[in-house]
Parts: sequence; C-alpha cells; structure tokens
Amino acid sequence: MTYDPVGRMMMTPVDNEAPQRVSRLRSLGLGEQPDPEFDHFADELARITGAPYAMVNFIDENRQFFAGLHTPGGTLTGSEAAAAVAATAEPGREMARDHGYCPHVVVRRKALVLEDVCDYPRFAGNPVVDEIGIRSYLGAPLIDRTGTALGTICVVDVEPRPWGRPGLETIKSMAAELIDLIHRREDGLV
Repeated sequence: MTYDPVGRMMMTPVDNEAPQRVSRLRSLGLGEQPDPEFDHFADELARITGAPYAMVNFIDENRQFFAGLHTPGGTLTGSEAAAAVAATAEPGREMARDHGYCPHVVVRRKALVLEDVCDYPRFAGNPVVDEIGIRSYLGAPLIDRTGTALGTICVVDVEPRPWGRPGLETIKSMAAELIDLIHRREDGLV
C-alpha cells in the first residue's frame, strides 16, 4: 500500500482478494507470460478506442503483468520490451502494483474513467504520470464466472481524452468479450 507523503492519502488500495486471484490465475494458466491472443486483443482495443496504449493486465499481490500489450511502437516481447522501457519509458510487460490505476479497478470491481488524471489528486500523484507521462485512463475489471476479479483491460493516453459514456460502454463490452474468451479456453472450446 502506497501513501501520498504530503496528503497522507492512500494511493494504492488494500487488496484482500489477491491470494484468491493468484490461485485462480494459476489454475487458468494466466498472468505469467505474454499471450499472442491477448496481444491481438490489446491491438484491437487500441484500434477501437484510438488510444496509443492498451493492456490485458493480470494482478497479483506485488505486481501487474501485461499478458496482452499494445504500444505505439507495436507489441514487444522479452528483451525488446526491457530495452524499450529503458530507452523510451514505454511500459514493459510488468509493473509494480502501486503504479497505475488497474489495482483500483480490481479492488473496486468497477470500470474507471479518468479523462485527465491531473483532475483527481488521488490519481495525479501516481508514478505513471511522471515516469511514463500518462494523462488519461479507461479500464474495466475482468470478473470471471467464479466472481474473481482476475485483472483488467485498459487503455491509456499521454494526452487528456474525453472518453465519456461511449468509452465506458466500449471498455465494459470489451471486458465481457475477453472474459468470454477466457471461459471458452477453460472449457476447452478454443
């Protein structure tokens, strides 16, 4: 849990469901390696929303793992991702749990729309603002048939974005689509 040192505002929410989530992710074989199908999903999510970054994100107790990732430079894997992060401050496949906004979405179990993160003191001080230049966020939880919030899908931009109601409906619809894919995989239908 991270606190803002000036305002003493909790920056990263307490996540009591993390152990259950990790167990469920392991049983599904998710959250440990990039997935080409999730990369394709992230590419499509970026295309639909017009966002430069899109992720399929699974969250454990300590970190976030982008099993699907779209960046302006294209999908990166392995050492390419590490080199890109070092050279350009683009996100790699992993991020600390206290970075970004997806941990809030998982704990709240609701979509989150931040058209300009700087309009929200709780979110403006997040490390991704300074380290990557994130200014807007749109994310939805991936809640599976067991009721477990596995992670999120999200899009981010380095400019403020008027996501509005259409953006919210899009991200929620796409989250439902990805959960359906995860369930079909679990059932052996794909």
